[in-house]
Amino acid sequence: MILYFSGTGNTRLAAMRLAEALGDRCMEMEVHAAAVPRLRLADDERLVWCFPIYSWGVPPVVKRYVARAEIAGADSARHFMVCTCGDDCGNADRQWRRLLRRRGWTASHAYSVQMPNTYVLMKGFDTDSPEVAAAKLKAAPSAIDAIGRAIRADSAGSYVRGSWAWIKSSVIYPWFCRFAMSPKPFHTNGGCTACGLCSRICPTGNITMDADGRPLWDRDCAMCLRCYHSCPRRAIRYGHATDAKGMYLAPRSFLESRR
Repeated sequence: MILYFSGTGNTRLAAMRLAEALGDRCMEMEVHAAAVPRLRLADDERLVWCFPIYSWGVPPVVKRYVARAEIAGADSARHFMVCTCGDDCGNADRQWRRLLRRRGWTASHAYSVQMPNTYVLMKGFDTDSPEVAAAKLKAAPSAIDAIGRAIRADSAGSYVRGSWAWIKSSVIYPWFCRFAMSPKPFHTNGGCTACGLCSRICPTGNITMDADGRPLWDRDCAMCLRCYHSCPRRAIRYGHATDAKGMYLAPRSFLESRR
């Protein structure tokens, strides 16, 4: 089984391609705050955890899912990690291994694949240029297929740890989770048409609509930016941090580029 969490679609498409390569079933993580996911693995079924990198670490909603999920057969299954990242991953793999150890599950290998950058909520962070995004998307299918072969063989593969991994994952990541994940700055500008798309697609059910049909963000925000990148009117803003920033959604044509 492949379990994935995805914001703007990068990880979803990677998970779907990997599922096709492995012949495994593919399922989206249920990350709503009140959810207690219950799953059952078949005998000898592996479990592949797919998620994007958040500030060189595991997304908090994925950590919550791992802690809560009731997965029959997970104790005897082989667990693999496949993450999508804009550049590098730091020690996110070690975080994932600790999460699994707490559940008594056996972590096998971790892999990463570069995909276009989507984080835009801080100064100096923006989506990739069209040329850089296209180059990453062109290289990704073969990289994912190679990960599939490595998983089949239960062997190590590509994982981009990057430089200063300890500082990124042990210092910057905790700071990011504590101080840079507040949904309070989210708001809409005059371009909002009250279409409700942001509310319908929010993976945690965190966005509701007020009496005028405008979105309101509660506290259980995954900070996946699905709402921001999906808004057809570019009406969602995060303070002034998103002024003049780009938007990105993973193209479905990615799945058609098999080699």
